[in-house]
Amino acid sequence: MAFEHKSVLLEETIENLKIQADGIYVDGTLGGGGHSFEIAKRLTSGRLIGIDQDEAAIKAAAERLAQFQDKVTIVRNNYSEIKQVLRELQLDQVNGIMLDLGVSSHQLDTPERGFSYKVDAPLDMRMDNRNPKTARDIINGYSEMELYRIIRDYGEDNFAKNIAKHIVQRRASKPIETTFELNEAIKAAIPMKLRVASGHPSKRTFQAIRIELNRELEVLKDTLQDMIELLAPGGRLCIITFHSLEDRIVKSCFKSNEDPCICPPSFPVCVCGKVSQGKVITRKPILPSEEELNNNSRSKSAKLRVFEKA
Repeated sequence: MAFEHKSVLLEETIENLKIQADGIYVDGTLGGGGHSFEIAKRLTSGRLIGIDQDEAAIKAAAERLAQFQDKVTIVRNNYSEIKQVLRELQLDQVNGIMLDLGVSSHQLDTPERGFSYKVDAPLDMRMDNRNPKTARDIINGYSEMELYRIIRDYGEDNFAKNIAKHIVQRRASKPIETTFELNEAIKAAIPMKLRVASGHPSKRTFQAIRIELNRELEVLKDTLQDMIELLAPGGRLCIITFHSLEDRIVKSCFKSNEDPCICPPSFPVCVCGKVSQGKVITRKPILPSEEELNNNSRSKSAKLRVFEKA
């Protein structure tokens, strides 16, 4: 199927990147190239580096950005390797970096990718098909305690313990192979009245498994500092998150880079020597407009935070 994805908070992100026609910008989650298209068309002598680990995204973005091929470089990699990618391109600094951390519509709507609990498909959920490990391996290979931990921590599901228990019970007789087989184990773990009141019972567990498999929070936490260090003075980092776990990581990192002092509050002056790396532009995250919410229901949990390098 065609790679389709509506870019979330598109105008807001482009506005906050403060694009210079001769600047260098990185889209670390290229996807279908929606944000990148708007960046590239504002460049003259500037350059855009688009990074994505998803093979389908790379192909789709290459087609969409073909008219800008003289100013766009596309790299198949995880944005966690941004320093290495830029080093290989002989770049030390960039004027802006953006991440859209959402799962693309294409990933959700392609049944064989196994991201969606709404269609029956093999349990996959890989954002990079070079990864030998799939969601099936987690569901059938993790201990009950490990499953409980990731569903609790990454899914924030109050029924995490019971869900983990039912998964282990069900797989004892036969491996859980598909999304609908996993749905059945999850449904059995949640009381009927709460299933009806709280939306689809599998939503949080599927999120948790996907985050664990693709190391999403780990990669974000480990790479944010690298991205801030790569910004030229006045450069901006724009990050769109889709759930509280991501948002907390971004908010905390931005705050600590704006005010890194670790001196006790009782000290009259700072003696730790830690210097501010810049300022947080968004005291509160930027949220989708009513118009965007009406046009794209998948934007409803999106939040944009922006940091500017000193």
